[in-house]
Amino acid sequence: MIYLDNAATSFPKPESVYRSVDEAARWSGNPGRSGHALARRAEREIEATRVRVARFFNAPSPERVIFTLNATDALNMALKGFLQPGDHVVTSCLEHNSVSRPLAALAQRGVTFTKTGCDGEGKVDVEALAAAITPRTRLVVLTWASNVCGTVQPVPEVAEVCRRHRVKLLVDAAQAAGHVPIDVQATGVDMLACSGHKGLLGPPGTGLLLLGADVDVSPLREGGTGVASHLASQPDSYPQRLESGTPNTVGIAGLGAALDFLVQVGIERVFEHERQLIGALWEGLAAVPSVRDCGPSGPDGRVSLLSFNLEGWDPIEVATVLDQSFGICCRAGLHCAPWAHQALGTFPAGTVRFSVSYFNTLDDVEQAVQAVRALAAAGRR
Repeated sequence: MIYLDNAATSFPKPESVYRSVDEAARWSGNPGRSGHALARRAEREIEATRVRVARFFNAPSPERVIFTLNATDALNMALKGFLQPGDHVVTSCLEHNSVSRPLAALAQRGVTFTKTGCDGEGKVDVEALAAAITPRTRLVVLTWASNVCGTVQPVPEVAEVCRRHRVKLLVDAAQAAGHVPIDVQATGVDMLACSGHKGLLGPPGTGLLLLGADVDVSPLREGGTGVASHLASQPDSYPQRLESGTPNTVGIAGLGAALDFLVQVGIERVFEHERQLIGALWEGLAAVPSVRDCGPSGPDGRVSLLSFNLEGWDPIEVATVLDQSFGICCRAGLHCAPWAHQALGTFPAGTVRFSVSYFNTLDDVEQAVQAVRALAAAGRR
């Protein structure tokens, strides 16, 4: 099997992640809820991983690292906990349903939003985004990299626009975290959401919301926090303000092991390896006349994914044949991002998406290219 669906969830994970999850499942107590040894050990593991996350992204402090279920959970937490009726939001046409659907729900409660466009390669227009900001604008929401075409967005430039207009910036880094170096303080990102199970190589059921030092978010849910149990309302201090209920200690332990792995390997080494793979993939598919690439006209300017269509074939059909006849796992369709496909001209059928990770090889890429060539030849016949 050749796994090229890492933009959905990474596979395989580092061996240390599997070991950490297994071990944590065997000793995990309920952190903060009891004083016995297993509860204390769970609490130490969670807080140690919180420190790892803060260092990995250069977050303002570990207390401003919030553990979530996934990137969707983190984005909902940020959008619904930060925005109020009457606020205006500026976003892009490239956003995932994890942004577009919460904004649609908030629009029913008095929040308005403006969706800005992109060019033919899937890059947002910073000037158009700046022009969309009004006196009522409180937040700009932008994906760091499109999950459809992989285009890396000019986040530092957008952050500067936000600073100039005194609005906050929320970045969806689901397709960037673990693939490219991210320094939230140096970049000027006010809130960053990402999943733990994609580029960060952690287990499913893990995600992150990183908050700037001057950002306050109201709780999406209230409940037990293990501290300040005498209060009638949710504690004001972070991270307890946004973390209620028993946490996913097992998943968080696995995420901590995954971050250790990435630090040991080096994010720059991961980036260069994946860039080499995407370069070979782009060059191989570009040589197939009936392939239509979606995104940058070359391997540069994108993260570790590439979407395409094959003339004469439905994307779902392509993915099905690749799986059943060639043992290649990929994703096809709208990728939960209909706005992006509408903007890129691939709606409603969508595209076929190949996405690589640090554990893929050039041989994986070559076999995938050869499989697409075989389908293209069959289509011509």
